[in-house]
Amino acid sequence: MARVLVVDDEPGVRTALHRGLTAEGMEVVAVGDGPSALRAALTGSFDAVVLDIILPGLSGYRVLEHLRAAGVDTPVLLVSAKDGEVDQADGLDLGADGYLVKPFSFVVLVAQLKAMLRRRDATLGRTGQKVRLGGLVVDPAARSASYDGNAMELSPREFALLHALASRPDTAVAKDELLRLVWGDAQAASRNVVEVYVGYLRRKLDAVGAGHLLRTVRGFGYLVGSGA
Repeated sequence: MARVLVVDDEPGVRTALHRGLTAEGMEVVAVGDGPSALRAALTGSFDAVVLDIILPGLSGYRVLEHLRAAGVDTPVLLVSAKDGEVDQADGLDLGADGYLVKPFSFVVLVAQLKAMLRRRDATLGRTGQKVRLGGLVVDPAARSASYDGNAMELSPREFALLHALASRPDTAVAKDELLRLVWGDAQAASRNVVEVYVGYLRRKLDAVGAGHLLRTVRGFGYLVGSGA
């Protein structure tokens, strides 16, 4: 399931894209201003970003510029009412992977987005990019994790659990969802197994001073985030 960040200051557009992309089988997070978009995208926890150019607080151009300067290479599809060749060239020069002019066809947006995701999958070998939450760095390509430069010794299952949680920062993830993401099937193991492995992971995080990042959301699941 691709995780997509949608950034647009128009509530109606955000709602429509959230509904439509969710129906396409994507996990969608939607925000309405530049600073919020930058904070979310800098975590590296998204597979793609749909980014409007005209935003309050920080323009889409500047958000994109900051992302690329920080080494975040998440594919970005710029969306704008500006249809000039210079505008499109500016966006692509800053590191955008696509440019779509408003008003646009939702079918075309989905086609561009899926094409970007396919290219990304081919480039990354379907492993994903590093996730960064404060001092926590989770690298799925190297299957390694560290906090403030201190490496964590994790089993494959512990790593998969940490990656599943860190890839959805500050979002509570249900036990059944963790079973699907980490064990491959919600019926593959019991919820108690999730609790056991969360306990293992918590001890490993404690050992490097990162125990505060993992929190239990009672009656639901677990959450990892820089503000946890």
